[in-house]
Amino acid sequence: MPTLLNGNRIRDEILSELKPRVERCIHEGGRKPGLAVVLVGTNPASQIYVRNKVKASEALGLHSVEFTPPATITTDELLGLIGKLNYDPSVDGILVQMPLPPQVESRRILEAISPEKDADGFHPISVGRLVANLPAPRACTPAGVMEILRRQDITVAGKHAVVIGRSDIVGKPMALLLLHANATVTICHSKTPDLAATCSRADILVAAIGRPAFVRREFIKPGATVIDVGINRLANRAEMEFIYSEAPDLKARLEDFDRKHSALVGDVHPLEVDAAGAVTPVPGGVGPLTIAMLMSNTVALAERRLNLA
Repeated sequence: MPTLLNGNRIRDEILSELKPRVERCIHEGGRKPGLAVVLVGTNPASQIYVRNKVKASEALGLHSVEFTPPATITTDELLGLIGKLNYDPSVDGILVQMPLPPQVESRRILEAISPEKDADGFHPISVGRLVANLPAPRACTPAGVMEILRRQDITVAGKHAVVIGRSDIVGKPMALLLLHANATVTICHSKTPDLAATCSRADILVAAIGRPAFVRREFIKPGATVIDVGINRLANRAEMEFIYSEAPDLKARLEDFDRKHSALVGDVHPLEVDAAGAVTPVPGGVGPLTIAMLMSNTVALAERRLNLA
């Protein structure tokens, strides 16, 4: 059986290490690090994510402020809010929860956030500094994956890493971080021929495509480290039953599904990772690290603005 990489434990380690840095900001810098979260509309999944982010920031001792403009907001109106936050001295990090409503130009919003307050690491300047391997906020999920690898003593240098997915949020920054850690990196996507064969040569396989249980046994090299970034919510009982058809606890899983009316599954098939050397579970793997790295980015931004870095 593969080793389960416990993201909750690693998250708690990171948050514990951040607490004295927050205290230093308060005592030497004169104030708490500040995080502003902007949630447009009432998307249920986004509401859960934002609630967890705000809860984590408050538990860490950050100054947290949440803005919830209506889903009818225009691009210009949202740009006005971002402009105010850019000049707010109590705010060190700004996070705009994605996705935004279709009438809002997401790229313009992300580019309007001051690079000095880019808590998500999505601003083009932050991305450019990532390419050049210079200090800047890193995209939270890929940065969290690197923390898992580092803190679990999984060697990256000299290994072949395959990333499935080429999004700006996960796939591309993930590949760059692995490259900077001296891995040989292959990026795969929907147009990659013979995807399973390419993945099966990976020492480190990162699945970030948003397709439930897509990565099967034939994708996984024996002994490989499998990082499952996907968090897919199943709302169809038949799909749940199909994925877990060979699970010995199928009945209990279906009963739990019937109570909750949904279930979470990653991009990796949960019953076909037996050949892996280590794997991140879903939930409890990469997900907790995303919020931890958001906190880390915010504290680091505050330290720079308070001349404590």
